[in-house]
Amino acid sequence: MKITDITPDEYAPYQSAYINLVDPTYSLTEELEVSVHNLIHFVREIPMDKYDYRYAEGKWTIKDIIQHLIDTERIFVYRALRFARADETELPGFDETSYGNVAHGDARSINDLLTEMSALRHATIMMFKSFNEDDLSKKGTASGYTVSVRAFGFLLIGHQNHHIKIFKERYL
Repeated sequence: MKITDITPDEYAPYQSAYINLVDPTYSLTEELEVSVHNLIHFVREIPMDKYDYRYAEGKWTIKDIIQHLIDTERIFVYRALRFARADETELPGFDETSYGNVAHGDARSINDLLTEMSALRHATIMMFKSFNEDDLSKKGTASGYTVSVRAFGFLLIGHQNHHIKIFKERYL
């Protein structure tokens, strides 16, 4: 299954910005793997003095954003698992700013962050590989919107690509 198989009724309207940033070349699990390798390679090429840079007062550092990607992936994967297992509980949203303010990403080393991101993504890939087509097409409600299991996988990729774009535009 590729991003071109996703329909607008599988994600919140505001999430289309992330969906549109996913490369249609690869399947979901292929793109989950390719994208994390791209992220790690890209971040390792950033000059070390930029990891703690803030382009404006109150903005996150590159390390904070990587921590944000980790936190968001954990939440989206949890949601995808619950929906794949036919849990019909409506799941609340989360305030990424509040999470970021107490996550201490900027206090961590870039190596620790990238190692955690890699390990987390590996587990994410294994989970998505374990789902059959029926599991992937299941839907639930999160943050007040209907979202499919497969959309969560593509949203992880698009969200990551969004932040790489922000790195290029505002940090480098």
